[in-house]
Order: sequence, then C-alpha cells, then structure tokens
Amino acid sequence: MKRFACILVCLFTVFSLAACGGGKSMAPSAPDMGYDTASPAEAPNWDGEVADNVTSYQREQSAKMIYRSTIELETTEFDKAIADITALVDSVSGYYEQRNLSGFSSDYRYASLVVRVPAERFDEFCTQVGNVCHLIRLSSSQENVSETYYDVQSRLTTAQTKLARLQELLAKADTMADIITIENAISDTEQTIDYLSGSLRGMDNLVDYATVNVTVREVYHFSGTKEAPLTLGERIGNAFKSGLESVGEFLEDLVVFLAYSWLWLLILAGIVVLIVVLIRRGKARRRRKRAKMAENSRPE
Repeated sequence: MKRFACILVCLFTVFSLAACGGGKSMAPSAPDMGYDTASPAEAPNWDGEVADNVTSYQREQSAKMIYRSTIELETTEFDKAIADITALVDSVSGYYEQRNLSGFSSDYRYASLVVRVPAERFDEFCTQVGNVCHLIRLSSSQENVSETYYDVQSRLTTAQTKLARLQELLAKADTMADIITIENAISDTEQTIDYLSGSLRGMDNLVDYATVNVTVREVYHFSGTKEAPLTLGERIGNAFKSGLESVGEFLEDLVVFLAYSWLWLLILAGIVVLIVVLIRRGKARRRRKRAKMAENSRPE
C-alpha cells in the first residue's frame, strides 16, 4: 500500500512539473490582452508566410484581428437618418449593442449608437453609413491579437489535458489523503479552464464582430460645406450673409420663446401695469394733498 502511494505521488509530481515546463503558469491570472498597445501590423499567416495583397480585412482563418471604428454624422432629417442606419445594420447582419437617442425636448436631437457588424462586412458598413448622412469624421483601427489568442488557447488545451490525467489518478487513488490532494488540484484546474474559456469567448466575440461607434446630430445646416473665401470681397460677403443668418435665427428663436412664454409675459405685463397705476395714483394723491395744504395756509 505504501509503495502504491509513493508511486502515485511521484506520478503526480512528474506530471505537474511537465505541465508547468510546457508553457506559461497555469494559475488563473488574467492574461495580458494588450488591446490598447497592439500594433496594427500585417497579420501573418500562421504557416510562417506573410499574405500577399493584404486588404483591410486581413483574415486568413488563423489570424485574429479586432476592428473598431468611430463615425460622426450630421443630418437635417433625423428620423429618416435613424431609419436608414437601422436598415443598413440589418442588411449587413449586424445588431445594436447600444442605442441612445436624446434631445427630444429641445430643438435638435442626438443619437449615440454602438453597432456590431460581422468583421468581413466592416468596410462595407463604414462606407455605406457615410452615404446615409453628412459625414464629419471617420476613424478606424485594427489590432492583431493572434499571439495572445493562441497563447490562451494553448494554455487551455494544456489545462484540459491536465484535468483528464488528474481524473484518471483520482479513479486509482485509495487513500483519503491522496483523494483530497487530487480533488484540490482538479478544482484549481477547473477554475483555470473556466477563466481561459471565458477569455477565448470574449476575444472570439471581438474578432467575429467589429465594433462601430456612430453619433448622429440633427442640425439646421451642415458644417464644413462652405467654400473658403478667396478675396476680401468674398470674406465681407460671407460675413454679411452670416450676420443675416444669425439675425434670422435669433428672430426665429425669439418668436418660439414668445409663443412658449406668452402667458407668463401677459401676467408680467399686468403686474407692471398695476404698479404703474398705483404709482400714478400715489403721485396724484400727494399733489392733491399739497394743494389742499397750500390752500389752507393762505391768509384770509
């Protein structure tokens, strides 16, 4: 019995050393994803060669690329723009991860959208959404997370192999001490497997579906559409035109304000009229009083 226990402990020790020596530590510490510092260099084919004619969608099956984009749009027809963007999202088999609309109590509305689209249709969506509204800004980025992905995948495979061998050893153990030791090792390994599996699922989600942040602003007229003036006369003319537009917008806002606040203005006007009447009556009363005093002071 003691000889079998010694053999069991030796096998477990040898296996643990082999597993640790075959790669990085199997402790369930968070792997460094390096998302913010990853270089958007060309994605290698993992057969040792570099792809020829690499496009923005660098997707040999083994390359793990994460695509992101930020797009700012303006529109004078807010409802139509949101409907067109929604139709475009559906047409590329995407979905809204977040969809926030605001400003309905004010003159202009605003939309903040987080769209997830299949990575292979990322360029198509970014191009077409710029045609839906007036495009202000578009920026894109890509990250190669292949090294991190395959490292986590390798660690997961090693952990799964370790778990299978621990379960075999547990089936052969016949002392309580050996059973407890092996069960503790199994529990730790299962936690590692759960964590690494979750990390892979998270990266798969980012790789399979690109993330596009879209903002849509409702405006009176598009910004950046005026040509730069070439002469002093054109500058003066543009300034005069802008001044007239500003006055027109001010008068429009004033009319809207009066239409909204007419009742309060009417009450305020009534109060002002009442104060003026009271002041005039007070003055008239004082004049009559002074006149009466002057008349009484005259000698007979």
